[in-house]
Formats: sequence, C-alpha cells, structure tokens
Amino acid sequence: MITTLAIKNYALIEDIRVDFNEGLTIITGETGAGKSILLGALALLLGKRADLGSVKDASKKCIVEGHFSIGNYGLENVFEENDLDYEQQTIIRREILPGGKSRAFVNDTPVALTQLQALSPYLIDVHSQHETLEVVSENFQMEVIDALAGNGSLLKSYKEQFEDFKKTSEALSALKLQKENASKELDYNTFLYNELQLAVLKKINQQELEESYETLNNAEAIQEALANVNQLLDAEQIGTLQSAKEARIVLGRIKEFSKTFEDFWQRLNSAIIELEDISAEVNNSAEKIEADPEMLFQVNEKLQTLYKLQQKHSVSSVSELIEIEQQLEEKVNTTLGLDDKIESLEKQKVELKKTALNTADLLHKKREEAIPTLKKKLEETLVPLGLPNARFQFELSPSQEFKSNGTDVLQLLFTANKGLAFGPLKKVASGGEMSRIMLSIKSVLAEYKKLPTIVFDEIDTGVSGEIANKMADILQKMSLKMQLLSITHLPQIAAKGDHHIKVYKEDNNEVTATHLKILNEDERIVEIAQMLGGKNLSEAAIANAKELLN
Repeated sequence: MITTLAIKNYALIEDIRVDFNEGLTIITGETGAGKSILLGALALLLGKRADLGSVKDASKKCIVEGHFSIGNYGLENVFEENDLDYEQQTIIRREILPGGKSRAFVNDTPVALTQLQALSPYLIDVHSQHETLEVVSENFQMEVIDALAGNGSLLKSYKEQFEDFKKTSEALSALKLQKENASKELDYNTFLYNELQLAVLKKINQQELEESYETLNNAEAIQEALANVNQLLDAEQIGTLQSAKEARIVLGRIKEFSKTFEDFWQRLNSAIIELEDISAEVNNSAEKIEADPEMLFQVNEKLQTLYKLQQKHSVSSVSELIEIEQQLEEKVNTTLGLDDKIESLEKQKVELKKTALNTADLLHKKREEAIPTLKKKLEETLVPLGLPNARFQFELSPSQEFKSNGTDVLQLLFTANKGLAFGPLKKVASGGEMSRIMLSIKSVLAEYKKLPTIVFDEIDTGVSGEIANKMADILQKMSLKMQLLSITHLPQIAAKGDHHIKVYKEDNNEVTATHLKILNEDERIVEIAQMLGGKNLSEAAIANAKELLN
C-alpha cells in the first residue's frame, strides 16, 4: 500500500505531502481543483515518461516521491528479477531536472524507466471510466479466471516449463543454423585437413630433410671433396697424418730431456689421434655418399609439398602446420558432431513440449471448472449496479500454440439486455457498463488474491441514486481486504470512505496553487453537504450529509 506521497514543483503544486492509510480513502474536489494532477504525479512514480511542460517552475527541480509498505505483497522475486534492492518500506522517487532530464530511484538506487514500469503493476492499479483496455485484454481476463481457479502454483510450473521449452527451441534453431553455415565450409575444411594429414607432418624434421636434399643433390661434389680431404690427410709420404707421425717420432727422441718437449709430443699425439678420427669418418662418409636420383626425387617431392603447405597457410614451420591441422580436425569433427547434438536437442524439445502441454491441459481443466463461479459472481454483482440482465459467456478453447499463460484462447462475450445477442465485450459494452464491469471484476478478484492499491478515478461517472449506494457498498467491501483510493463526485461514495482528502486551489499573490487537506469529521459533513447542495449550505443538506456518514 502507498503510505506517503510527496510532490514538489509539479503542475499547480508547490510542495505538498500527504499520508495515506488502509481502507477506503476518498478524494474529492471541484472540477479543475487538481485531482488529475495527483494522478499525473502517481503516473510518474509508475514509470510514465517525464514532461518538462508539467513542471511548475522549469528552473527548479521537480520531485515526486512515494513511500510503499509492501511487506505482505511477496514481491522479493519481482525485485530480484528486475535487479532492484528490496525493502519492506520501499521508496520510489522521480526527478525532473531543469532542462528536462529525468531520473528514477528505487530505495535511493538509480533505476531505468523499464525497471520502474516492471515493478509498478504490483504496487498501484489506476483505473478510470475511460481506461477500459485492461478489462478487454485476454491476458487480464485469463488472470481473473486463474485467480478463481487457484492456478498460482500450476502457472508457475507451466511458465518454468515453457521457458525451458523456449530456450531449448532457440538452442536447436541456433544449432541448425550453425550446421547450415558449417556445412558450407565442411568440404573445404575436410580437404585442407586431409591435405595436411597426408603430409604426415609429425614425422617430418624439416632441417634434416633439407640437409638430406642438399647432400643428395651434390653427391658427386661431396665425394670428390671427401676423397681429396682423405688424400691430403692420409696419403703416403705427402699426407698430413704421415708428416705428423714422422714429427712425433722425432719429438719422441727428445721428450725426456724437457717438460716442454714432453708437452709438444703430447699435443702432437692428440692432434694425430684427432686427425686419424677425422680421416676415418671422412672415409666412412665418402663410402656412404652415392648418387641416388630416386631418393633425391622423393626428398625433393616432400620438401616441395611442405613449402607449398607453408605458403598456403602463411606459416614458416612444421609446428605451425601441425597446429593448423589440429584446428581443422576440430572444426570438421564439430560439424560432423552437430547431427548428434541436434538429434539430442530435438528429443529434449519433444519431451519439454509434452510436459508443458500436460500442464497447460491441467490449467485448461481448472479454468473450465472456475468459469461458472466467476460468471455467476459477476452477474450477481452487476444486478445492484443497474445491470440486472447482464450476462457473460466465456469461450475457452485450447490450441497448440504456447503462450505465457498456457495454450488457451479466450473470448469474453457480453450482453446487457434480454433478447440481444452476445458480442465481444469491447464492442457491445458502453463506457458506463465497462466501468461497472471492471468494478465487479476487481471486487471478485479481491476475494481471491492480494491486489495492489487500486485508484478509481471517477469510475462512478454517470451513476446516481441507489446504484451509487450499491457501488459505494462494493468499494467499502473491497477496502476491507486492500487499500482503495477513489476520486469521486458522488456524496454516496464519499460518505463510505474511511478517510477523506479534499483537493482545492488557492490564489496567493496572483499565483494559483493546488493544496490537499485531510478532513476531520466536521469538515467531511461540510464537504459532503456541498456535494449534495452546492456552496450555499442548507440545513437539509447538512442533515443529509450526516445521515450518509452515519
């Protein structure tokens, strides 16, 4: 319920603050006094876009602030879903800054207008005779039936199942699109992968392959060079080894005479051993080297294949090619594995659809059971409101199309008079009938669910006499279970209020301002008497006002 409304610098309001209580609060005032200003301020709290034109003084900040007691509303999940800070005493504030920029706050935390709009239906429901869109809305009508059917927990289960079905359907569509796009690339990726696989990259040492090619390609020159080296090292008389060995014999004769000569001999001996090893290895290599055109062709083929692959993939090493091969393998396998995933999701989708349809069927059955009760209550409520022949016809039929509240399609038909055919409510009901139907629906709803604060803006327009009394009785009965605010011109309804607020205008220093005043018992008598007989109070009007209040 709303407990406080504070308004600064809005329309004709300079600075007012009014406290609200439980039960039925009546708001009265002459035409043009500013009752619509209150509704405009409330609309800002409910997420309406701000308009600088509604600010009293455009050079100053406009502030509208509402305090709400929501501890019994069970709105924790609503706050969480909309990323809002939950407080049992919640404060909503709208600010319009000079220049027209608007800001919104929930519990002193800045919020987007969309967050405020998502929260507001759980706090206040503003209804006037001219706002009939809600009552003709299929979703609203279904909500009323569900309230009577006690479908709360079943609806929660269905919505979770429907959400799972939607997510699975979306994932399946995305996967099919992925497959469609991947299939276009599959052949090319498979070709690239096979090409790399045929090269057996993991067994290739590029450096060794290049050395092997150079060796085979220059076999004759290498053989000639090695033979020359071998001759220079080990040829009789002229070979380096032969000369070194002769030198070693000579040094051997004098090595015992000095440590220096001993070192010379040792160093030369080591050199001879190394030269002998070199000579042996050169000889061994020379024997291995032979011209092999076929081997040269094979090595060249491997190298050319390798170079082409590196050029194609813009890399310079075998390791980079191996990495690309692994990436291609993953892409190919992913594409080939999509069919299994798609098949799995399709099975999952079928099961989820079946579960959701079963729950939707239960909802349908419970709705069918609740409709006769709702029909009877609405028709009975409308009798004292001047519509004794009003009749409703609920046409509820299941479909295969999932909606947020099930699969049912609902059409509400209505006739206000005997002998007239039923027609769609929005086409056959007049404005006055529509407002009374809405009041009847709200009064029935109040018996079955916790409703937010309802503001009725002159819902009693066009009503008078005994019908006004009956309407007042319904409002009073509803207010026992919820907070009601009723803007009215009817004394019968004004007298039924638990609290009474008067809206009036005053001219001060050529400036007109709107004010609010909470009336005491004596002031209420005067206000209702004026509603009955005008400004010139008569004893009869006062007596009538007292009688209405009693």
